[in-house]
Amino acid sequence: MSSSRDDPSSGEDERADGPRASSGERSDDVAADGTDRSRAERETRSDGGEREQGIGPLALVRRFRNSDNEVVVFVREVLSSAGIVLAIGLLLFAISGVWPPMVAIESGSMEPHMEKGDLVFIMEEGRLAPGAAQQGTGVVGYQAGEDAGYRTFNNYGDVIVYKPDGSSYATPIIHRARFWVEEGENWFDRANQEYIQAENCEQLTNCPAPNAGFITKGDANPYYDQSNGMEISDPVKPSWIRGTAEIRIPWLGWVRLKFSGAAYLSPGATPLNVGATPLAPSSTAGGLAGTA
Repeated sequence: MSSSRDDPSSGEDERADGPRASSGERSDDVAADGTDRSRAERETRSDGGEREQGIGPLALVRRFRNSDNEVVVFVREVLSSAGIVLAIGLLLFAISGVWPPMVAIESGSMEPHMEKGDLVFIMEEGRLAPGAAQQGTGVVGYQAGEDAGYRTFNNYGDVIVYKPDGSSYATPIIHRARFWVEEGENWFDRANQEYIQAENCEQLTNCPAPNAGFITKGDANPYYDQSNGMEISDPVKPSWIRGTAEIRIPWLGWVRLKFSGAAYLSPGATPLNVGATPLAPSSTAGGLAGTA
């Protein structure tokens, strides 16, 4: 009686089967190009335990996007919020042509039509300029607005944001344009006598006009910006104007004012420098600090 131990061919079959089985196991782990697939998969596991293909920049982005790590989630949310604010700021800039496109009112000099803490959207004065605008400026003064029936913020004429005397350092001012004067003009007779402290041109500041520009005034202020009692600026040249006020949003400017310190002024106070602040990608939806 024979057995497999005595059969020489039995050993050959076993030896033949061994290498074939081993070869089959390697074929499961080794790709056609010779890459150790299981090792590559172990090295590219993400924080969430999901397998990702590749270990380059795209894989890092996917891990950052899908990670549940608290620090990563916080950074991701901050970047997302900043991106939204930036997108809004760029959209407003495209519409207004002004950067920053929002200003926060710092004082009560434009009450009741604008109040401290309001956020105001401004636009480049040349855009959508009405027919009553002063030639070459895109701005309608109070007197021209009254003749044409043109009103903004419940009164005649445009409200403008301007740099007093063209200064890049002084806080911009947001006041209403009243009327245009030419260089050397005696504008005493054209002025509303309630808004000046003078009996003739010689007693009136900026008369004759030192340059062509707008005479301006805060709606709640007693005098023109260019007259005795105020003397905030010379007649406002077109190059000093940053834009015209278009839309007022109550309260939203308080965040910007709190950080600038202007929030602590008394509600009716008018600081020496009257200015405005933007909605840029920031807490105020924009940018430049300001008052009326």
